[in-house]
This record gives sequence, C-alpha cells and structure tokens, in this order.
Amino acid sequence: MAAHSLKSFFILLKEAIAGKEIDLTQASIKKAIFLLAVPMILEMSMESIFALVDIFYVSQVSTNAVATIGLTESVITLVYALAVGLSMAATAIVARRIGEKDPEGAKRVTVQVIFLGILVSSIVSVIGILFPKEILGLMGGEQSLIDEGYRYTQILIGGNFTIVLLFLINAVYRGAGNASMAMWTLILSNGINIVLDPIFIFGWGPIPEYGVAGAAIATTIGRGTAVLFQLYILFYGSTRIRLALKNFVVNIGVMINLIRVSLGGIGQFIIGTSSWIFLMRIISEFGSEVLAGYTIAIRVIMFTMMPAWGLSNAAATLVGQNLGANQPERAKTSVWKTAKYNAFFMVAVSVIYLLFAKSIIGWFSVDPEVLKYGALSLQIVTIAYFLFAYGMTVTMAFNGAGDTKTPTIINFFCFWVFQLPFAYFTSLVLDWGPIGVFVAIALAESLIAVIAIVWFKKGKWKMIKV
Repeated sequence: MAAHSLKSFFILLKEAIAGKEIDLTQASIKKAIFLLAVPMILEMSMESIFALVDIFYVSQVSTNAVATIGLTESVITLVYALAVGLSMAATAIVARRIGEKDPEGAKRVTVQVIFLGILVSSIVSVIGILFPKEILGLMGGEQSLIDEGYRYTQILIGGNFTIVLLFLINAVYRGAGNASMAMWTLILSNGINIVLDPIFIFGWGPIPEYGVAGAAIATTIGRGTAVLFQLYILFYGSTRIRLALKNFVVNIGVMINLIRVSLGGIGQFIIGTSSWIFLMRIISEFGSEVLAGYTIAIRVIMFTMMPAWGLSNAAATLVGQNLGANQPERAKTSVWKTAKYNAFFMVAVSVIYLLFAKSIIGWFSVDPEVLKYGALSLQIVTIAYFLFAYGMTVTMAFNGAGDTKTPTIINFFCFWVFQLPFAYFTSLVLDWGPIGVFVAIALAESLIAVIAIVWFKKGKWKMIKV
C-alpha cells in the first residue's frame, strides 16, 4: 500500500513539473492544489534562492553594497506594486476566461497585459536612468553609499521592463493553469543570474570588476533572457494560450477591464510597499550595520515567504477558474485546504528561524552589529508565521476572484493606520530602536490575517464579475 502511494506521488509530481494541463474545475481539489502548487512553490523558491545568492556575493563587496541593495529594492518595490497589481488582474481574468472555456478571450487579455507592461516600465526606466543618486539620497543613503552604489540603482530600475514583463507573462501562465511554464521561466532567469553574479561582481576573465553594479547587470541579463523565452513559448509553444502577430492589436475594452481590476491590486501593493519604504527609512536612522542586518534578514525571510506565496497563488488560480465554471463552493473549499497546507509549512519554518537565527545570519556576515540585528529581525518577524500563512492565502483568494478592493482596504488600515505609526512611535519616541520596527511588522501581518479571514467568510467575493 505504501509503495503504491509513493508511486502515485511521484507520478503526480512528474505531471506537476512537466506541466500536464487538466481541467482544474473537475479534478479532485487535492490534486488540483498539488499540480498547481508544486511548480508555483518551485518557481518562488528559485526567486528566493536568487535573492540569497545575490546577497551572499554582494556581502563580500562591502556593507554599503548590501545596504544599497536594501534601499534600491525598497524603491523598486513600487515597480513591483504596479507589476503585481497588473499580474493579479491578469491571473484573475485569464483564469475566469479559462473556467468559462473561452481561450480567445484569454488571448485578448494576454496581449493587452503585455502592452500595459511595456508602457509602465518605459516611464519608470527613464526615472531610474536619470536620477539614481537622488533616489538613494531620498532613501537616507550616506554619501559614501551613494557614490559606491548608484550604478546598481541605475541599471536595475533602468532595466525594470524585464521585471515587469516577467511578472505579467508568468501571471498569464498561472491563470491559465500552466504553472509549470512560469516555473521553468524563473529557473532559466535565476539560473543565468546565479552564474553571472560572481563574474560581473568580482570580474572574471575578460569581464571587468563591477562591484555591486555587477549584480544588477547579471539580474537584468537573466530576466531579459527569460522574457524572450516567455515570448517564444507564447508564439510557438503548445499551451492553452498561443498567440500570433494578428492578436497584437489594442483592445480598449479589455484594457480598461484589466486596469479596473488591477487598480485595487496596484493600490494594495503601493500601500504595502510604501509602508516598506518608510520602515527602511526608519531603520536607516540606526546606521548601515543595522540596515544591512535587516536587509539580510528580510532576504532570508523571503526564502520561505516565496514558496508560501507560491502555494497561495494556487488558491488564486483555483478561485478564478472555479468561479468561471460557476462553482463558488468548490472555490471556497480550495482556499481553506490550501491555507491549511501553507500553515503546516510556515510553522515548521518559524521553529527553525527561532532556534537558529544567529547561525543563519552568520552565513552572510560576521559583523557583530549586523549579526545582532539581523537575528533579532528574523526571530521577531517570523514568530507569527502561522497567521501569515492564512493571511496570504486568503488575500490571494480575494485577488483570484477579482476582488482586489478588499485587500486594499485591509492593507491601508493595517499598514498605514497601524504599522507605520506604531513603528515610528516605538522605535524613535519610546527608544526601542530597530526592535520597534520588527514588532510592528509582526503585529501588522497578524492583523491582516485576522481581518482577511473574517471578511472572506462573508462571501461577497463570490459575486465579483470580471
């Protein structure tokens, strides 16, 4: 019996990685979650591995280099907000069209998503290319940090079209239920980046030493190559969505619908990421060592948050497709099952972080201050991982239903009304120092989970039309 179960597991695992397309509205819910979650978890794991490898190499350059990445990524998360907001709309609407058995409608959505991505990223690129020093200065970077790191900021933000299109096209694949293709795209992108990172950072062979700017060069090349691969598959691959040049016409109606649905998603992530920027600004008041420790801890946290987000994305796709197939109760059951699996994973990880925080941060830095505050950040932020798991799954379920407004309201209250004032007051007024920021993050994320669960149970998300 055990041998048969093990064999069945590996057969299912092979199907998930290979990207076997099934009707997610008819298969067993457990199987549907598994086939979606495995490639999504692997996809997000690759993203988190890239983040750790990146910070590992850059930490060998200087403390300022690590802090530069922290400040730049705090700003570029605004780009992520736009990309993720649009990607949530893409996933929700594509999933709904696939659930309705309307592949031509899914194609129209895909093309308009690409148009919007190119438009948004072009505007951001100009800002990043022209004003990298000013961006770091506004974030509180010291002059020595700006002088050493502005090229990193210039290249990463200037080449943000690779980030935006990678997000958006992968969102289309996920909405169509082809999570495996999104996974292979990230494996290609991050595999190239991991290989190129030391070459461009330290200078190998004919390549000169670029320092922290080399990390941005490697990242942009890796993501750019992945975008070309995505486009190739969209035109020539054997997937549910296959485009031709004739499909590339502007469709104002579809574009307006995408923008309408994405506004809530963009809003919720702008709220979250602007809060993140202000938290980084508060942390920068305590010096580059504390900022570096916090940056390393956040990278480590993302190592486990990314797979958890991958599992949550499975809930978004299942909600969208099942609502399209007029099966709202099946959509709800899918969410609770996914959240339970996510909680099991996150609890196990939180125990590891609580016990071994200093050892983990020590892999990246031996500076006593960096080690101290990196470990504290890791332990305090992850203490409420159980609630994080439910919060992120339910939030993604709202987004998968096309109800991006509800998480926006929740984020506004929890981040702007609660988290930022709490972090400022405790860290600077009560003189808790960086610990005040760490506590604010844990409490705000826990509050998001509680409110989201209560709201989800009301069931209004089932009536959203996209």
